[in-house]
Amino acid sequence: MSNDHYPSEQDRHQAQRVLEQAEDSRQDTAPAQGFTDEHLVSAESARNEAEQFRRLAEEAREVRDRHRDALETVRQERERLREAAETARSAAEEARIAAEGARHAAVDAVHATADTLQATLEQMKVVEEMRRTLRDIRDLNELDPN
Repeated sequence: MSNDHYPSEQDRHQAQRVLEQAEDSRQDTAPAQGFTDEHLVSAESARNEAEQFRRLAEEAREVRDRHRDALETVRQERERLREAAETARSAAEEARIAAEGARHAAVDAVHATADTLQATLEQMKVVEEMRRTLRDIRDLNELDPN
């Protein structure tokens, strides 16, 4: 950010010196000492210019202070946003870990279901084999009337 349009510290010191010189000049420029109206006008002009420099310097300080306050506000907001981003990143990492755990639990549940279905199939085969055996026994009993 350029401060070209604001008076520098050197300009402010120069303005202060001109103001002091003008004040000294005003005290020294009594008409009794032989100063002309032109000198008086010139001294008044110098005083006015010095006062204008002083006002500009004060305005520049006020603008600088406002800019400093605005920059501090921006810095604080950036820090708050950085903290929020870190919190979000941490929460996302925790969610990723939880999702990975849930995925493992789902895979384990699928494997357990597959194992249960396999055991059920084996039991159904045993039951079917028992039915065949019972039918065969029944058929033999019907053929053999003891």
